[in-house]
Amino acid sequence: MLVSVGRSANVENIGLENTDIIVDKGVIQVTDNFQTKESHMYAVGDCIGGLQLAHVAMEEGVIAAEHISGNPQPAINYNHVPRCTYTSPEIASVGITEEQAKAEGFDVKTGKFFFRGIGKALVYGESEGFIKVVADKKTNDLLGVFMIGPHVTDMISEAALAHVLDATPFEIGNTIHPHPTLAEAFGEAALAVDGLAIHG
Repeated sequence: MLVSVGRSANVENIGLENTDIIVDKGVIQVTDNFQTKESHMYAVGDCIGGLQLAHVAMEEGVIAAEHISGNPQPAINYNHVPRCTYTSPEIASVGITEEQAKAEGFDVKTGKFFFRGIGKALVYGESEGFIKVVADKKTNDLLGVFMIGPHVTDMISEAALAHVLDATPFEIGNTIHPHPTLAEAFGEAALAVDGLAIHG
């Protein structure tokens, strides 16, 4: 069972009321470079809302520091951020869901592969779960990847990189994945998008 009650940043009673910084519903308003209305003050992480993940806050901090040093960076595309839930089994995702894609007008195709078809998962005794790949039927663009199962928070980076580089499911599936590994499931799920999975 997972009980999630949320969290909120501590932005009260720290003197922000004495500045021009805008706080709306407990969230500090910032630019794409994380600059506040006080041009010499920046905010990143949980206090600006959005994805409350350590790796996101770290990247926001890097972009803020680069901006401060006169080397502005492109804004973060939060759609490319891998999201991880460290439960048992683990959950990880990047991109948009099948439902979101349909709501945005995409004609989608999906592929799913279960860990029970992966030898290493069977050896580990952790064969519950699957990987699902969501793609645009018209362009073959990768729209999202969703994983639940053993060590998926360690595997989502490959999916995030594929998403950033606009790899197609066919390209992912035809990348040789070492055997025996859990990562084979991602290759199989990508192949399954076009009905080409080998072991499932």
